[in-house]
Order: sequence, then C-alpha cells, then structure tokens
Amino acid sequence: MHDPSAHRILVVEAVSGGATLVKTAHALGIPAVLASHDADDRRVSDELRALVEQVLVVDTNDQAALERAAKQLHATTPVTAVLPGCDVYVPAAARVAAALGLPGLPPDSVDAVRDKALMRRRTAAAGLRVPRHAEVTDAAQLPAAATHTGFPCVLKPADESGSIHVSRADDLDQLTAAYARLCTDERLDLGRPLSGRALVEEYVAGDEYSVEGYVLDGVVHTVALTRKLLGPEPDFVEWGHLTPAELDPDTTAKLFAYTREVAAALNVAVGPFHCELRLSADEPVLIELGARLPGDHIADLVELSTGLSLPRVALAAALGLDPAELAAQGEPRAACAGVRFFTAAQGAGAYHVLAGWQELSVRPDVVATGLAIAPGERIAAGDFRSRVAHAVFTAPDPAAAARTWQTLGDTVRAE
Repeated sequence: MHDPSAHRILVVEAVSGGATLVKTAHALGIPAVLASHDADDRRVSDELRALVEQVLVVDTNDQAALERAAKQLHATTPVTAVLPGCDVYVPAAARVAAALGLPGLPPDSVDAVRDKALMRRRTAAAGLRVPRHAEVTDAAQLPAAATHTGFPCVLKPADESGSIHVSRADDLDQLTAAYARLCTDERLDLGRPLSGRALVEEYVAGDEYSVEGYVLDGVVHTVALTRKLLGPEPDFVEWGHLTPAELDPDTTAKLFAYTREVAAALNVAVGPFHCELRLSADEPVLIELGARLPGDHIADLVELSTGLSLPRVALAAALGLDPAELAAQGEPRAACAGVRFFTAAQGAGAYHVLAGWQELSVRPDVVATGLAIAPGERIAAGDFRSRVAHAVFTAPDPAAAARTWQTLGDTVRAE
C-alpha cells in the first residue's frame, strides 16, 4: 500500500461528506489541514479538531482571503491536494488548488456544478434532457417563468443545496408565496445569506434516484444506483435512501450512461460525483450533479453494499493515486443498505421524546444511528435541517430494504 504520510490534504469546510474525508484520511495516516471559518454553523466539531494537524481559520466565503491563507500554509507546510468539504465549497476548493498549482476541477468550468442555471444550460447544450426552466431574480418575473414551464412547477434556489426552499407550486399564488418565503428568509447557510436568484422548473413526475461515481484519468466510473425516498410535497425533503435501487439491468445501464454524459458535459475532470435524477416515462431527467462525495450517509450505503470506499477513492483521485493504493475496494457486508431519516410532525417547532428510538439498539440489521436535533431544540421547517435523527441498516435484497425503511419509520416517532 502507498505510504500515506508522503501527502497532506487541505479540506475546505468539512461539512457532510467533508467530515468523512477527514476521518478517512486520519484512518489512513494522511495528514490533513482543515480550512474553516470555525464559528456559527461553520464551527469545527471537537471530534474533527482532534483528527487534523491544524484548523486554518479563515473566512472561507472570501475567496481571496482563502487563497492567501492557503498559499501561506503551502509555503511552510506543503499540501498535495485540496478537497471541498461540501457542495458549497467545490468552486472555492478548485480555485485554491489551481492557485497552488495542484490538480483539481477546472476553475473555468467548475461553477457549472454549483450554479443550477448554468448546469441546465451546459447539460442541455450537450443534447441531454433537462427540465424546462426559467431563471428569476425578482417576483415580477414569476408569471412569465410559470408560463414557460407550466404548472405544476418547482421553485429552486440557483445556488443552494440540501432542499433549502425547494418547493412545488400548483398555481401562481403558491409560486409567489414560495418565492416570498425564499426572499424573506434571513437565516444564513454556512455564513451565506440567501439570494433571490432562483429557477422555476417544470415538475418532473417519476421516482428519484442518485448515481454515485468518480472520474479518474479521464474515465467516468459509475459505481452505484441509489433510490431516494422523499417526504410529502410541496417540500422535497429526503427521508431515506436505498442502495442498490431495484431496477432492471437495462434501465440501470441507461441511468449510468446518462450520468456519464452529464459528467462529461459539466467537465467533471477528476474526483467523485453525486448525480440526482428522476426517471420520467422511462427516461432520465437531471435534477442536479454535485462534484463531491454524496452526503446523507450514501457513501456508507455504497461501502456496505459494494465494499467500495468512496472517500478512499476521492482521496486517491485528488492525490493522483490508483484507488487500490489506498485499499479502496473491500468486501461488502450485505447485499443492500439503507438509511432512514426521522422527522417531527409538519410544522412542529420542537419535539419532546423520540419514541421507539431505544428499540433500534437491539436490531441486528441497524448498524449505525445518530441524533441531529435533541428533544426541545428548535426544528427548522421544510428542508434537510428538519430531520431529527437517522438509522443506517442492511438488508438481504431491495424489497427487504424497502420494508425495513418503512418499519423503522413506523417504529420511531418524534413526539
């Protein structure tokens, strides 16, 4: 196996998949530095702080300041790769890597994997199906946008993630109200205020999936297909994921081929990606592609069901190594794996007890659990921040995984 101590990585804000990167690097003996604002919702946890050589405190939303800090670090403590800790910081990490003369996503095209309007244009220009859409920057543009897309439609911020303010609208009144909620939301997301720039898109009916993969030496690899299970509309909060999805081989191959074309159209030149799509009338339609590790424990599901460690693959790709040099391929633990997220009742500002939670500890198929919001804490409404806990589980086949997902949801209740 490759000597990991010959490298050092710089991770920009280890949120979601970035935390997994730091933990994996530490397990491999790869030194890591974490660039972080280290305050508010970007505060570094004590767990991660103990796993890195240094927390490089800098405003990671200030690109010039981030690059200056990275250059100063690199001059005294050279790094060999720069990785984003979540979707928001993919462009920032790519530009830092370029500033340090290190490999990474091309800075001149990386915005297309964050900016959903640009993503739509690039993908459509490649001849791939995307939803009808229109970009809006103020409420006066909503009627024309809705005329273009038709109803029902979906309002989606152009540069957010985690289902924040993604909402279905069945008429202009609902669309106008959803846009007003976006524009008046004063909460910060990773230190960034929400803007009024959004997409109005046609509503694409059909089941939702994600394709996990990576690019290495110019070759796009698709490694897993995940079924996404959503909560009730008009919101699009993900309540769970099942890997692998139960689809026939031909349909799976079609989704993989479409995803490879999307990755090529968006110039994803190296590293992992997470592509979300819907299967509508037996044809794939892009929701979005993120050029980073998947969140929501999907990397865990892939490793449980295939043996492939996507975090190790991501590190190998960033460091210019063959994944085998980091022992990325292991043995699967089960044929299928899933995650169930638990939520409080719609509109509940808090919950008092997580009924049935202790029952999970005696289930042999539940391999991990986690509490995101403790009883009594405030619950944000309408996006991933409303999920209070999760459970990761294994199953012998996709049908059994779907049954377990439902059973866990019936067992655990935030009351």
